[in-house]
Amino acid sequence: LQTRLQAGQGYGNTLKCFLTVYRNESVTGFFKGMSFPMATTGLYSSVVFGVFSSTQRFLGQLRHGDAAAAPSLADMTVASSVAGFVSVAIGTPVDLVKIRLQMQTQPYSKANIKLKPTAPGSPVYRGPIHCFWTILQKEGLAGIYRGTVAMLLRDVPGYCVYFIPYAVFCDWATPEGCISPSPFSVWMAGGVAGAISWGLCTPMDVVKSRLQADGVYLNQYKGTLDCILQSYQNEGLKVFFRGLTVNTVRGFPSSAAMFLGYELSLKAMKRGQTETSP
Repeated sequence: LQTRLQAGQGYGNTLKCFLTVYRNESVTGFFKGMSFPMATTGLYSSVVFGVFSSTQRFLGQLRHGDAAAAPSLADMTVASSVAGFVSVAIGTPVDLVKIRLQMQTQPYSKANIKLKPTAPGSPVYRGPIHCFWTILQKEGLAGIYRGTVAMLLRDVPGYCVYFIPYAVFCDWATPEGCISPSPFSVWMAGGVAGAISWGLCTPMDVVKSRLQADGVYLNQYKGTLDCILQSYQNEGLKVFFRGLTVNTVRGFPSSAAMFLGYELSLKAMKRGQTETSP
């Protein structure tokens, strides 16, 4: 729904988009392009959380002489920004393939746009692997990383308002004398952080989605700035808030599960190390 609302035409609000997709493509329409993200989500999440934690430890050792020192707000900001920057290397191709697969049945009706030979509404890609190799062969490495600037502008600040609210909320929810927050506090803090992050990043998420969807049947945008200007000129400021509700709502459960899984995994590994240590 998010991709259709942000980069598609004629879907209207969230409910209308839901009904349109279901009517035209049945239940399978809601799962288009999901195999590639599902196959890579473990790698992506481990890189993001690993880079964030490693950067925090590095800054703790550098600034305080103790890698385990409690990170300051500045430390968390730097670590979040580094995690966001590194994540784009994996996230951009994955998002590109997902969006191309989701948008390849999207009809285009603008007369002033030069369409590619493939007829709009006809499938261009047979699956995620075919999509990836087709883009790589026709557009090269630059095609695979289409939308990188927009994704950097989304993810670098996005992870700052992802990890910092999580840490603040966990600290607030942990009673005095307790070493770590309860699983429920972790779940709630992760959900709130996800909703905040996705909500605030929606404007640049719209730009990224449009840039990556561009190229299935047409080439409309020359770059990030051109996409922003064209979108604003054609649809006004409200265009940058398309998919806000979907982003915010889905951000809560996905991030809550992510942080809870991360924290529980860390505890399990630490407990295992303690038990095996002589």
